[in-house]
Amino acid sequence: MLRKYDVESSNNLKARKVYTQYMILENIIIFIIVILAIGIALMSFDSIISVGISLLTSAGIAGIIIGLAAQKAIGTLLAGIQIALTQPIRLDDVVIVEGEWGWIEEINLTYVIVRIWDKRRLVVPTTYFIENPFQNWTRTSADILGTVYIYADYALSIDDLRKEQTRLLNSTDLWDGKVDVLQVTNTTEKSVELRVLVSAKDSPTAWDLRVFLREKLLKFIQENYPESLPKSRVSIEKDQ
Repeated sequence: MLRKYDVESSNNLKARKVYTQYMILENIIIFIIVILAIGIALMSFDSIISVGISLLTSAGIAGIIIGLAAQKAIGTLLAGIQIALTQPIRLDDVVIVEGEWGWIEEINLTYVIVRIWDKRRLVVPTTYFIENPFQNWTRTSADILGTVYIYADYALSIDDLRKEQTRLLNSTDLWDGKVDVLQVTNTTEKSVELRVLVSAKDSPTAWDLRVFLREKLLKFIQENYPESLPKSRVSIEKDQ
């Protein structure tokens, strides 16, 4: 069944969904089989059966204590099953968890491994994704918008900068050809705030595109409008 889906393809949403369900359900089935196998093996011994019966007859208070102690573990297992069914996360989803940006690398019954962008690994209990809010950047699709902020002097020609941005986007494969926006989003007494809004096929590509535009637009301003870099003005009036 898994051979029918390729998680390495660019449009792998369905494949990641199937792989996630399969891995979690496989772990659940293995867990159940191991418990049943141990139970059946122990039941083949008469001494174990007699011990088990005596324990069951005096397990009232002990059962309550064990049940309370195992509540967290049972909740974690149930959270793993819930993730398999509802899929708030899938393998290779891009998420922000505890302020860290990364990819879902492993989904197990009791914990999830998040691969951080700098190659660290964040181990998170499965209950976290049921009980806490988090960001999933690839829940329905992998494409994403990226922003770049530039601060310049009032003298800068916005139309020329906008044309240069379009030219740069058309010159790179990082852009998916959908969103190309440059807007003045704020003004202060010293400078104007320009927001570049572009789109890319996925979050790593969007990051590279943002870096590319930030560098090239800054170079364009330095070479063509050096007087439009942010500056402070001071007016000194001479007493008559």
